[in-house]
Amino acid sequence: MGTQYLAVDLGAESGRVMLGTLAGGKITLAEAHRFPNVSVRINACRGGGTLHWDVLRLWHEIQSGIAKATANQGISGIGIDTWGVDFGLLDERGDLLGNPVCYRDNRTDGMVQKVFAKLSQAEIYGITGIQTMQLNTLFQLASLSLNNSPQLKAAKTLLFMPDLIAYWLCGAATNEYTIASTSQMLDARSRTWSKQVLDAIGVSPSIFPPLVQPGTKDSIRGMVQEEVGRQIHATGIPVIAVGSHDTASAVAAVPATGDDWLYLSSGTWSLLGAELDQPALSGKAAGYNVTNEGGVGGKIRLLKNIAGLWLLQECKREWERQGTVYDYATLAKLAEESPASKTILDVDDATFGTPGNMPNKIVEHCTRTGQQPPSGVGQTVRVILQSLAATYAKVVKQLEDITGKKYKRLHIVGGGSQNNLLNQLAANATGLTVLAGPVEATALGNIMAQAIATGEIKSLAEGRAIIANSTTPKVFEPK
Repeated sequence: MGTQYLAVDLGAESGRVMLGTLAGGKITLAEAHRFPNVSVRINACRGGGTLHWDVLRLWHEIQSGIAKATANQGISGIGIDTWGVDFGLLDERGDLLGNPVCYRDNRTDGMVQKVFAKLSQAEIYGITGIQTMQLNTLFQLASLSLNNSPQLKAAKTLLFMPDLIAYWLCGAATNEYTIASTSQMLDARSRTWSKQVLDAIGVSPSIFPPLVQPGTKDSIRGMVQEEVGRQIHATGIPVIAVGSHDTASAVAAVPATGDDWLYLSSGTWSLLGAELDQPALSGKAAGYNVTNEGGVGGKIRLLKNIAGLWLLQECKREWERQGTVYDYATLAKLAEESPASKTILDVDDATFGTPGNMPNKIVEHCTRTGQQPPSGVGQTVRVILQSLAATYAKVVKQLEDITGKKYKRLHIVGGGSQNNLLNQLAANATGLTVLAGPVEATALGNIMAQAIATGEIKSLAEGRAIIANSTTPKVFEPK
């Protein structure tokens, strides 16, 4: 039967609980439960309100998924991964002080400039090596601190989203390294919290619990608490720190060997990068505003955060609001049937970063930049995809300039790897051979880190070999 592990994988659009089985040198996955994840705006009449995550609903769905997966099963571990930067604050009793706020909320407006007035961008990058983005935890906390937030004043503990779920499961308050690294507050060299950065925003290091590394013998956070376990048939199961940033788990599952490859975790975000042993903190890296995030196995993920399929997701939502429902397969077919366009969007333009009428935003962006707006659904989708591919090509050149290497292969993993048109456009634009898959890279990486922590898999390299033996990538050559 093999050894079984559970991966709780929360994305910005959906969540799922996956049952992974390790047997015969392969990992197989079965979906136990899937559920939507949507942000919720509260008090919209007050300056637009606040955009929250419905974390209590997520907790309910996670419990339901674990209960389904553990029925009549022997489970050796549970690992949790989510998107980056967002967090919950706990009071002195360990109770959540309020629903976590979504990184797309506008509370960080103007915060980048205010933080840089206290500690320069160059100084912060030299410490953290993290790409400056308004949504980072650094600027979220700065907003709370500078606005004298009662919640922050009452907070005794900060837990990132996967750490919060793990805390509710096992009662141990810890911050996992890869998710903490997304915050722009961790020292990239020492891999500990930077007092200098925290002092600049007036936040005490005392609210951060101990850091735990993923996929090591010390990665077991604790056991599922008896009270929780009785409800979900999971008493006494180890809760294991995996690459809790979903991209860290996805990159861990890239079935690659050698060092001539790049990865692209393709989903709501496109995260394109190289895997290094040490952070790249050079002037070139700072100039290109790339990020050095933590990885599984002590690795550094040198990457660029790109807007990704968020633009397409928001267009799809708007078309549904207007009365027409498309699935992603239909949208891809319509895009393939549409002629190529010379229009290239700046997919990272701030206009596109918040929810809203994305088709209208695209038209306005084209008008502002002197380009022909796309006409119709199919061409809108095609323009989004070819704009992403053009951005990928630019970032590949930046990564080659920073590392001094020439790369030959681009491994695309995650849900976006199913988009054949985007894969081919990426191969054409970058000149690299694209290997698409596995789709479920995040869950596979999550399971693999658990198996490393329990000693069943000996190393990251062995885990990748097992994943390569379990999946077959689809190859796209440049045209």
